[in-house]
Amino acid sequence: MSVDLDFQVEGAEPHRFAVAPHLLFKLRLTDRGAAQGAAEAAAIESVALQCQIRIEPTRRGYADGEKDRLFELFGKPADWGRTVKSMLWTHASVNVRAFRGETQVDLPVPCGYDFNVAATRYFAGLQEGEVPLCLLFSGSVFYQSPEHGLQIAPISWEREAVYRLPVRVWQDMIDEYYPNSVWVCLRRDVFEQIDQRKRRLAMATWEQSLESLLADEEITQF
Repeated sequence: MSVDLDFQVEGAEPHRFAVAPHLLFKLRLTDRGAAQGAAEAAAIESVALQCQIRIEPTRRGYADGEKDRLFELFGKPADWGRTVKSMLWTHASVNVRAFRGETQVDLPVPCGYDFNVAATRYFAGLQEGEVPLCLLFSGSVFYQSPEHGLQIAPISWEREAVYRLPVRVWQDMIDEYYPNSVWVCLRRDVFEQIDQRKRRLAMATWEQSLESLLADEEITQF
């Protein structure tokens, strides 16, 4: 008796109670032997599951506004046939409890909001539609064999699942954790200059300081 698992993503939603932004992917695990009518499904004690999640940008179309917002990532649309490639989004892991045949588990997927990261800029550049994802699985399955007792089997590197994540789900998650705000990483010397200006002009917020800089830039241009 051996165990060979299949994976399918059945949905995703924001994790409402995490310390940092996460999505919960509704992941279904199916024992292929049980699905194919084996006499008895293996008693799976647990699964230590790891997952690499990749974005497949070539598997969707883009509106003109999205092309403008993605210029930093991919360059001019005329070059996209050469510059648009699969990109790593994130890694996730979960320990799956005992089951027979099939089960569903919430896979917590960490979602950063750092605009120095390509995946964040990609998500932020989309207005609507779906994000094509490819989930690559690895890890170990612990199961009971009638002949040999507790056994350990690796998850095949060939196991993967595709899922089209609605852009609205990612946007709702970001709005939940960072309402009407973004995170921008600055060099320390640049931050200190802005901070000095903020204190010198007795400004109450960072927004006021940056808005004054933008106003100065507009005056200079004219």
